[in-house]
Amino acid sequence: MKTIIYTALLSLLMMGGAKATAQETVSEEGYGGALNLGAGIGYYGYVGHSMPVVHADFEITAAHNFTLAPFVTVYSYQNYYYWGNPNYPYKNYSYRQTVIPIGVKGSYYFDELLNAGPKWDFYLAGSLGFAIRKTTWENGYYGETTVQHGSSGLYFDGHIGTELHLSNKLGLFLDLSSGISTFGLALHL
Repeated sequence: MKTIIYTALLSLLMMGGAKATAQETVSEEGYGGALNLGAGIGYYGYVGHSMPVVHADFEITAAHNFTLAPFVTVYSYQNYYYWGNPNYPYKNYSYRQTVIPIGVKGSYYFDELLNAGPKWDFYLAGSLGFAIRKTTWENGYYGETTVQHGSSGLYFDGHIGTELHLSNKLGLFLDLSSGISTFGLALHL
């Protein structure tokens, strides 16, 4: 719970700073003010397969060609753990883990450098935040219930992406990343 509160406070502080900077910045094309809603796939080696994810972020202009976007992503997967002892049979016990990464995504847009025009946006980005995890085990499992795969609660992801503007208010984006890749709608407010 403390993690959620601290992350929410950090996001609010960053939004306030970004809004103050955005008022001072003048550029031909603005990238902030976009609500990005996407669905996609995530892949983590310790899970062994890809899984569906949903993602939402809101971009705020922080500097020329640079945005900060508070984000939340949700994914869930089922996996198995082989366990037993003299009182309980050895077998594969299943568990479901739901993971909610929350944090801030920083994106730098290369439209000017690539001379992309108003219909396309191209960016590189990095996400930093915390991953909140909840694990539920099947009935009959009485072993260690903490699922640790050598990772902490810190969340980091690298991105490369593009957006096709369908109109002034609507776009389609593709965000390829080192962990979670998404495709979705960008709503420009």
